[in-house]
Amino acid sequence: MSSTPKQTRANIIPCLRYRNAPAAIDWLCSTFGFEKQLVVPGENDTILHAQLSFGNGMVMLGSTSAIDSEYSKLMKQPDEIDGAQTQTICVVVTDADAVYDRAISARAQIVMDIKDEDYGGRSFTCRDLEGHVWTFGTYDPFE
Repeated sequence: MSSTPKQTRANIIPCLRYRNAPAAIDWLCSTFGFEKQLVVPGENDTILHAQLSFGNGMVMLGSTSAIDSEYSKLMKQPDEIDGAQTQTICVVVTDADAVYDRAISARAQIVMDIKDEDYGGRSFTCRDLEGHVWTFGTYDPFE
């Protein structure tokens, strides 16, 4: 078996679950500029699967209540573990200040204020409407 990555737009795609996935999709798109690539609705205003693109990256998400699978049993919502995170998402943007302003306007909880980083770039960290942690910054580790 080869561990060579497949040549695709993104080789690593974070996956999230939300109690109110339709609201999360709208919020992520309007606040941070994600674009709906695919949204598969389920019963009772749930989302079975969604793909939101951002540049050459993507996140996939679904409703907590719509998916009762072996995979979904591995996940907990932030409020079920006192807001703790086992992972966070880092998004590279061209203008962290503009994204920060949109996050403030959308009432995202800022957990690390915007600042210039010692290693380069400018970033901030916030929680989304259900407590998932996101960092947006200008530092590009590939440059």
